[in-house]
Amino acid sequence: MTKLLQKGIEAVRGLPADRQDMAGELLLSLAASRARYQLTPAQLEDLKLSIADADRGEFASDEEMAETWKKFSR
Repeated sequence: MTKLLQKGIEAVRGLPADRQDMAGELLLSLAASRARYQLTPAQLEDLKLSIADADRGEFASDEEMAETWKKFSR
């Protein structure tokens, strides 16, 4: 196990159970994937910002989500 993976696992141990499960699902998905995929630095930063928003309870309103889905239902 690399030191970075070990550090990540130690950090995840301190999270609530639902976050631990999310991390576990992500790791299992990555391990099962034959293709190697790595987030770009920009994608990783976006992910961190999104998690921070969720931690603060900042979610899109129903109206904002409806507008977003309209863009994809053309």
